[in-house]
Amino acid sequence: MKSQDIRDKFLKFFESKQHLIVPSAPMVTKDDPTLMFVNSGMAPFKEYFLGNGTPKNNRIADSQKCLRVSGKHNDLEEVGYDTYHHTLFEMLGNWSFGDYFKKEAITWAWELLTEVYGIDRDILYVTVFEGSDEDSLPMDQEAYDLWKAIIPEDRILMGNKKDNFWEMGDQGPCGPCSEIHVDIRSAEEKAKVDGKSLVNMDHPQVVEIWNLVFMQYNRKADTSLEPLPSKHIDTGMGFERLCMVLQDVQSNYDTDVFMPIIREIEAITHKDYGKDDKIDVAIRVISDHVRAVAFSIADGQLPSNNGAGYVIRRILRRAVRYGFTFLGKKEPFIYRLVDILVKKMGPAFPEIKEQKQLIENVIKEEETSFLRTLDQGLLLLDRILENATEKEISGAKVFELKDTYGFPEDLTDLILREKGFTYNAKQFEEKLKEQQDRGKQASELKSDDWTIIAEDDEQEFIGYDTTEANVKLTKYRKVTSKKDGEMYQLVFNMTPFYAEGGGQVGDKGYLQDASGDVVYIVDTKKENNIIIHFAKSLPKDINATFKASVDKKQRYRTECNHTATHLLHQALREVLGTHVEQKGSAVHSKYLRFDFSHFSKLTVEELRDVENFVNSRIEGKLPLEEQRNIPMQTAIDDGAMALFGEKYGDTVRTIRFGQSIELCGGTHVKNTGDIWHFKIVSEGAVAAGIRRIEAITNDAVKDFYFENNRAYFEIKDLLNNTKEPVKAVKALQDENSSLKKQIEALLKDKAKNLKGDLKNEISEVNGVNFIAKKVDLDASGIKDLCFELGGEVDNLFALFGADNNGKALLSCYISKNVVAERELNAGQIVRELGKHIQGGGGGQPFFATAGGKKPEGIDEAIKAVKDYVM
Repeated sequence: MKSQDIRDKFLKFFESKQHLIVPSAPMVTKDDPTLMFVNSGMAPFKEYFLGNGTPKNNRIADSQKCLRVSGKHNDLEEVGYDTYHHTLFEMLGNWSFGDYFKKEAITWAWELLTEVYGIDRDILYVTVFEGSDEDSLPMDQEAYDLWKAIIPEDRILMGNKKDNFWEMGDQGPCGPCSEIHVDIRSAEEKAKVDGKSLVNMDHPQVVEIWNLVFMQYNRKADTSLEPLPSKHIDTGMGFERLCMVLQDVQSNYDTDVFMPIIREIEAITHKDYGKDDKIDVAIRVISDHVRAVAFSIADGQLPSNNGAGYVIRRILRRAVRYGFTFLGKKEPFIYRLVDILVKKMGPAFPEIKEQKQLIENVIKEEETSFLRTLDQGLLLLDRILENATEKEISGAKVFELKDTYGFPEDLTDLILREKGFTYNAKQFEEKLKEQQDRGKQASELKSDDWTIIAEDDEQEFIGYDTTEANVKLTKYRKVTSKKDGEMYQLVFNMTPFYAEGGGQVGDKGYLQDASGDVVYIVDTKKENNIIIHFAKSLPKDINATFKASVDKKQRYRTECNHTATHLLHQALREVLGTHVEQKGSAVHSKYLRFDFSHFSKLTVEELRDVENFVNSRIEGKLPLEEQRNIPMQTAIDDGAMALFGEKYGDTVRTIRFGQSIELCGGTHVKNTGDIWHFKIVSEGAVAAGIRRIEAITNDAVKDFYFENNRAYFEIKDLLNNTKEPVKAVKALQDENSSLKKQIEALLKDKAKNLKGDLKNEISEVNGVNFIAKKVDLDASGIKDLCFELGGEVDNLFALFGADNNGKALLSCYISKNVVAERELNAGQIVRELGKHIQGGGGGQPFFATAGGKKPEGIDEAIKAVKDYVM
């Protein structure tokens, strides 16, 4: 059975059970601060489990893209070494929100596996929660009895809290679960060892394929449990593992999900899969990781140096490293796998097909960049080995290579062993733990339980129509972090405060009660479909009615910038072409940032045309045309642009200014004339095929022109108020260039004259013509002097020092025959002598330089250098 058919049968089965089939949500999370990526099938539905939203249907089924590479669920280091863990995987799931419960979930799971898919009942085992003394929970007798009616009791196993009690996090909905495991070993192996003894023992052929979670409790901050008002079903079945079972193979990688990619890797690298363990691991790593990276880029997350982007960069670099080390690939090649991936998965996930070119461009550039890093790391490692005094390298050095230069420790270890070295692994782990602890402490957040003041089914956002309202507090909680200290999160029955989203920052403002007491709102965010207001303090009377006021000035500036991003998007598509697509934005009160797909740097003329296009729409005073709660398809038919990586509901809001129409939940000006003016301040590359424009509007433009004007008049004043400052500056530049040439000529003459005097000062030391002296030349003059002396004096060892405007310079020249005969190295020598001038440097074995900030140390360096030739 092909993988596409397996997925289709799952969805059709649950459609026949009155489930609504929904598409996979984007893998990159937008409004859940506890997650970087969707790491389980239930993550997109958290708001329904928490009671913060109403699902379109009480029964839902889907195949959800998931990524497990950070936090609690982290499978990264296992990927490639075993045959059933992955970074990106599909989770087939069926969900019940307060509808059916254990009986239907268990009965349907068994029906699908044994009757629809035809899996032999005799190779299946199930586990049931055995209970927990810690939580005062009994064994899940209900699930046990349901299973007993359809499977022999000797195939029902008890599972502990770790394996059979599922929790969303430290707090929140949770409950017992029942796992279904499959034993695909040979008959001979089954005869030797009973399958039940291998369940949950990490055996590659005895694996869990489906987890049925019975959500019936809520975990509170004090770790106690309370029953949920409604009981829910949350199931997750590993698609890749199911394919392994139904395609009768012994590894997920032997399925048609991975084999086309593996065959392509074999063709590109000329390495065979299945003949060498190290090569096999490398091929599995690459075939897995290219999927994770490609889907992340398609969902809007580019590789970067922080947050979720760093995770994606790390995954890709791991793949590059395995190709570099074990497959001998020293040039980019992973991007070439995207084509076969798109052919295989494009029908089920059209976003990867539509973003194919971008994915290839980004991966290729990242590969090229990291391969340069690997080359740099190899040079740095060579230097460490050159200076090593023993065969064990410091773990701190290995950590520095990893932390500063991105050079992975396992590659360092491999190279060291090849050259007869080891490193202090304990010291490395200590440094790594210190770094991880710092990161945990910085991001650690402790949350109290919500204190409920009033029950409120639906929080209403009224900020499109007003920036002030009388509101009531419905719940609050205290949160504590190292970064922000103690904060309070407040939720109201209604709010004019816009929560951060769609690139737009959250509103700031204040609350005021009848007595005049004020609480300042410092930020507004959305978490699992509720708008949370952050405050440093709690209102004195939590039951009062408050006047909630948004900071109007900041909101207005932000609205100007947000509307400008829409006009900018339209302008870019008009000036550059319709291939331009938005790839990210940040809308603040002071500036806007807009990322978009385009293949080259914008010319001055193109930037001018884009600016003029936007400003003409501002001058045209186009009114805002807003439509709320219209069907998604209607909006698309009307020409509204939807963004990749965004999660849209059945009904949407559209924003139109003239011919610009987009799906958008942000706030905007009522008329483009309110923006006053638009000015681009920078344009540059973010990644391959992705450009970034930063721009300003309104007051910021006024400030920009004021500062430019002030600088202009200051320059004119320095130029004696010339009427043509540009010509005056050009004349100064020409004069400066001419004077520089004269100085260079004078210094060369000075060096020639100095050369004759210095030749007379050269003395023989231990068979070498030696000179060490302080001179009054710049770096270029000293270099010329060294090579001219070297051309006229054999067996030369020279060190010259100079004080150039308070900065120390050392230059060392050694004749090449002396380098070879005496095993001297000018680069190593200046690095050591550089300590005297509080600096460092390097270069080639025959010529090297060092710079430092302590000129008075030059004399010490000149004295010390003689030791190298004695």
